Amino acid sequence: MNDLSPAAQAVLIAFNDAPFDEEYGDSYGIAAALRAAVDQVVPLYSCNTSATRGRIRHKLLAIAAELEDVDG
Repeated sequence: MNDLSPAAQAVLIAFNDAPFDEEYGDSYGIAAALRAAVDQVVPLYSCNTSATRGRIRHKLLAIAAELEDVDG
């Protein structure tokens, strides 16, 4: 993992730390990885400076939320 950038490490750690669901597999891990990627690419504090960044962040977080709610 030392060859990864800090941003890539954060995404991988988030994925690995997420719970695994027997029925839906890695959906929580994928959601956690997406959230970590959002935090690395479009940090929350940067949304105040650009509406485009806010829309990108919102769309990626919506995908993550949907993946976490895949069962229902």
